[in-house]
Amino acid sequence: MSKTLIVTGASAGIGAATARMAPSKGYTDVVVHYGRDLAGAEAVAKDVEAAGAKAHVIGADVADMAAVAAMFAQIAALPPAPLHLMNNAGIVAPKAGIADLTPERVHHVFAVNVFGALEVCRRAVGQMRDWGQGGSIVNISSVAARLGAPNEYTDYAAAKGAIDTMTTGMAVELGPEGIRVNCLRPGPIETEIHAKGGQPDRLKGMGDKIPLGRAGTAEEIAASALWLLSDEASYVSGAFLDVAGGR
Repeated sequence: MSKTLIVTGASAGIGAATARMAPSKGYTDVVVHYGRDLAGAEAVAKDVEAAGAKAHVIGADVADMAAVAAMFAQIAALPPAPLHLMNNAGIVAPKAGIADLTPERVHHVFAVNVFGALEVCRRAVGQMRDWGQGGSIVNISSVAARLGAPNEYTDYAAAKGAIDTMTTGMAVELGPEGIRVNCLRPGPIETEIHAKGGQPDRLKGMGDKIPLGRAGTAEEIAASALWLLSDEASYVSGAFLDVAGGR
């Protein structure tokens, strides 16, 4: 049976790990979305196809609503199937205190992490309804939503708080249609996002702040996300799964 997974932000990190793992979980088609890193997305797509699924590489700036619409026009041309979404694309800005959170910075962080994420969900739900074969959604938040990320990324934490609220509302609204919506909140994870945020060594020395004593891996997050999307979690909706080493 065919089954399609959309992974936004799939060119690196958690998204890439999820896309690569998807064929082993029965996905026959994987949409490998990227924002800027085409080479990374193509490398992921090659691995997806080597694992036995068909990869569809689609680029779009999720902060650009027209680009998201164009992405879903391509997705709509795929064979109808149960449709699942890992809503993962996101950014952090460089480490900063509250005094440095300029309107321009905050707008950009929210444009990608909130406005883009909500539009991706809106389009995905519309496609699920058009195809009429069901599906599920996992929104990627962060433990920062409940910790606040003081002196680092309070704007990012606030954006992820919005993702938490969005998940709750969507789960209640879409539950009667059989569309499950859950939220996964990673903790400190070894990915490139820290370097992109100006702190490539951020995880060094954090072990004593994490009960399990180490940072997590992208593969650990991917496995958790794919479980939430799967039929094994068929009675799980509106849930928040913290994969954060006890933090």
